[in-house]
Amino acid sequence: MLKQPLVTIICSCYNHENYVLDTLNSVIHQEYKNIQLIIVDDYSSDNSNKVITTWIINYPDTIFIQNPENLGITKSFNNAYKYAKGDYLIDLAADDILLPKCIKLQLEVFKNSNYTNLGLVYGNAIVTDDSGKFIRYYFPQNEDGSLIKQRPTGNVYEYIISDVYSLCSVTAMIKAETFEYLNGYDPDLHFEDLDFWIRASREYEFDFINLILAKKRELKNSLGDSFFKKNTYYKKFNYSVYNILNKAFALNRNKQEHKSLLKRTFIMMKRAARALDFKLFLIYVLFYSKVFYYSKIDPD
Repeated sequence: MLKQPLVTIICSCYNHENYVLDTLNSVIHQEYKNIQLIIVDDYSSDNSNKVITTWIINYPDTIFIQNPENLGITKSFNNAYKYAKGDYLIDLAADDILLPKCIKLQLEVFKNSNYTNLGLVYGNAIVTDDSGKFIRYYFPQNEDGSLIKQRPTGNVYEYIISDVYSLCSVTAMIKAETFEYLNGYDPDLHFEDLDFWIRASREYEFDFINLILAKKRELKNSLGDSFFKKNTYYKKFNYSVYNILNKAFALNRNKQEHKSLLKRTFIMMKRAARALDFKLFLIYVLFYSKVFYYSKIDPD
């Protein structure tokens, strides 16, 4: 009998006392059981630490890391990955929920996909409010479950640099060797997923599962709501987006990829204007001009 691959789930928690139990229980209730669970509490100021400590009494194989200070998601996750032993990796926020068949379905795609250089598999999710009430599907779908807009697979680099909603992070499973080859998350950034998707799609193929794999909570203080707020935390997030797009520019190989990057840059430029962040708006105007120039000239 073939050995089942080990899947490492790193669950990152910061002030999620009201949601973390649902998240952890969704891991335990997976139909696929060969799982290594690592929980990281990033110096929460609420009772998250106490909730997790009580929960793991019944699951002593769980690794629980309690950061002595707030490190942020990228550094915290990279530190936790040092303990990972899995062949595959899931980055799970402590306010999201994996549906019972999630890991089983992801692994089936890794096993059966037609792509030979597959680095990441993802699917669709239900977006809920903080109470778990349905809001929408992450990728809009028809009543019969078919997608309104098909998701690209294979070489998706150009698509990811152009589309703001290119991937659903909670439904992503990453091959561990992909994460290691790319040296993990960029610790200088304020959030992890977009930069990693861009770098991963430059080197690896992606595949998509047209099924609901998870529930993603949309909280009022979530990163997705962050662009229009003005405190220091969210300002770091907004400038991280610019830094990511600047890195993508360096990865581009042809005029068409620069044209794709222009699409996302224009969207972010408009968001900076809506947020009344005129400094960031000017930065994007200058960046847009540079990308536009290179989208028109032939490479040497």
